[in-house]
Amino acid sequence: MPSILPPTAMPPIDTRYKHIISIAVPVMLANLAMPLQSVIDTAIVGNMNDAAKLAGMGLAIQLLSLLLVSFNFLQYASSGLSAQALGQLANTTSVAKDKSKEAQQMPSTLLSILQRALLLAFIIGMVLLLAKPWLIDFGLQALSANPASGLAAKTYLDVRFWGVIAELMNFAFIGWFAGQGQTRYMLYQQGFIALLNIILTLFFVYGMQLGIVGVALGTTIAFWSGVVLALWLSRHHLQVSWKAFFKTDPQHFTKYKMLRLFSLNKDIFIRTLILTLSFAWITRLSAQSGDLVLAANAILLQVLSISAFALDGVAVSAETLSGQAAGRRDWLRFRIIVKRTGVVSYGLALLLSAIWWLAMPTYLQLMTNIETVFTLAYAYHGYAVLLPLIGVGAYWLDGIFFGLTAGHIIRNAALILAVIFFPLSWLLYQQWGMTGIWLSVWCLLLLRMLILGGFLYHTQKTGSYEKLQPH
Repeated sequence: MPSILPPTAMPPIDTRYKHIISIAVPVMLANLAMPLQSVIDTAIVGNMNDAAKLAGMGLAIQLLSLLLVSFNFLQYASSGLSAQALGQLANTTSVAKDKSKEAQQMPSTLLSILQRALLLAFIIGMVLLLAKPWLIDFGLQALSANPASGLAAKTYLDVRFWGVIAELMNFAFIGWFAGQGQTRYMLYQQGFIALLNIILTLFFVYGMQLGIVGVALGTTIAFWSGVVLALWLSRHHLQVSWKAFFKTDPQHFTKYKMLRLFSLNKDIFIRTLILTLSFAWITRLSAQSGDLVLAANAILLQVLSISAFALDGVAVSAETLSGQAAGRRDWLRFRIIVKRTGVVSYGLALLLSAIWWLAMPTYLQLMTNIETVFTLAYAYHGYAVLLPLIGVGAYWLDGIFFGLTAGHIIRNAALILAVIFFPLSWLLYQQWGMTGIWLSVWCLLLLRMLILGGFLYHTQKTGSYEKLQPH
């Protein structure tokens, strides 16, 4: 296995399209395993001949997203910090002896980043688990759940909540592997979780006849199994013993490092919370329109989830390479990275939209056997087909700014988004109903791109790159 330690004399950052794609493809494959779990769960429930259960699954997935994705700063912080740790090592100007000493410390530095993220994931997960009854009841009420769909959602969530700690730890592992460009480990971990989830869910639902409880149980066990595998992969990657792996080094848990991690997490938390509240708001609008609309949108919004995770593969390339460029203060290559990752992102988005256009009728037939749900979803499938092209700019620019660990810009862009989006989406919904809901989804994605694009344009025009990063 290749060493994680960079050589004494580091070559320039590889900005070739081939290298960008080589990072993106394993991430894309690994990422696709993540929404596949929700797709499998939704498809199984969608073929139970009960629109209320399918609507309830949509509510449950959205509530879980609201709770868990709000804390996916664990992924972005781990990714940005580990990428910059490697970049800073390469940029050191000390003598060769000092470089060798710093290189020897790299496994400890990287391990400490992972340890801090896992510890934080465990603490947050325990708080969510302890607050489970209140969170489920309040969340479903806030999403305007109807009695039948609300009962189905509660049944599912009562089981899935036992896996929230594992899912949060999963964020930390994904970011940590991605920041170092070790995307094959992401693929191993996420592929394992997805495959095990499919096997267990089918067994519990059709073998044990557990219904919607079996759907949740299979996913929960799969995530915990994924944590065990990720721990083994991480130790193997660092080439340290289990004792060393679980041993903390005080020099990496100083007040400065903890405060910096907290500051970055705080900004990303605010950004992610606003985005998840935005999608929760869209789900609430769907629920207010009835279980039929909610069920149809639950299926169509899986297109957004799948496309976003696929496009995130290139966003991770942008994040990894821009983070390394920032660590070296190599702003010339940073500009090249922005341009070339943008080209790859939009090329992939065009391909995805074409695939969805061809595959949509088959996809909808697989997702549900409820005729009324299928008919409504098919009537609006055109909005879903264009989601990759509409949303790609937001995902790509997110990757750039996460690589820079520019938390304040990420936060400010989200605050501007909130001020515009919520009143605009309400007006669209009041005017056009379900069409207004889908126009709101488009506006959410386009506004993110325009706001972040404005920040990046200003930075490149003025050359004020140093102001992007925390001091």
